[in-house]
Amino acid sequence: WTAQARPQAAPERLLNAYSNTGKGWTGGDTTNSVKLSGGRTVWIFSDTFLGPVNPDGSRPTTTPFINNSFVVQRGSSLKTVTGGTPSNPTALVTPPANGWYWFGAAQTSNAGRNLDVVALRFEKTGPGQWDWRWASNYVARFDSKSLKLKKLIPIPSAANVQWSAWLQRDGNYTYIYGVEDLGASKYQHVARVRGDDLTAKPWEYWTGSEWSPDESGFARILEGVANEHSVARWRDGYLLVTHDTTELFSKRVLGYFSCSPTGPWVKPVELYQTPETGADGSYGDANIITYNSHDHPDRSRSARTRSRS
Repeated sequence: WTAQARPQAAPERLLNAYSNTGKGWTGGDTTNSVKLSGGRTVWIFSDTFLGPVNPDGSRPTTTPFINNSFVVQRGSSLKTVTGGTPSNPTALVTPPANGWYWFGAAQTSNAGRNLDVVALRFEKTGPGQWDWRWASNYVARFDSKSLKLKKLIPIPSAANVQWSAWLQRDGNYTYIYGVEDLGASKYQHVARVRGDDLTAKPWEYWTGSEWSPDESGFARILEGVANEHSVARWRDGYLLVTHDTTELFSKRVLGYFSCSPTGPWVKPVELYQTPETGADGSYGDANIITYNSHDHPDRSRSARTRSRS
């Protein structure tokens, strides 16, 4: 199979225009999106810069930086949601004394009343910029109307898998995609839970041939996925979209096909190359990297157009 891709002007243009106002969110990491009641879409971000911005588009050194935030879209209107107060904004989930929470995959639960966001807890291990490690997994549960945090709930964390890459509802189950991050190598793993609440029922783990209640008994499904990737229904099967992590600082976004949400993932095809990446990219800067590309199925017009990254 073959694929074509092109940048989607909306909502990129809308978010860029909003960030240029400097009145709230001006840029963030991660980027997941979930449709909520009332015609709203919540854009979910991890590390976040807030306004103001300088006339040339740069940020003052005093600009606020927080570890997670929401931007709520209703039509062409955007609103930033943080913790704290307008004069002293803070992360939506208060960071622990020695670390922070990184937002990942998200979905609604309890008939849409909850917005559940997988939150990875990271801990500092020393004074250096890169002295930190992943520690454990949680669900940050928000009221989907007020977007106030209701509780922070631990989820399985004992097998060195960050269960935050993607959530996919299919039939009676929610499939949970995680990544075993070994630095140079990254492996996809799959779990599932009955229903839409990740905290209400026991998890099952895919061993490569069957489902097991043993968290340590699962299989490595695919090597080379990014920490954030996506799995969505597509035509008569499933499409996995990921940045290629078999290459260091790759510009390649790949698509894999499977007849099952558990793989095996076959027939990889290049969907796109990010034009910004590296010294020969649009910025002409070797320090510019791109990563964690994935689908936004909630923004697709049909199952045949779900290959957008």
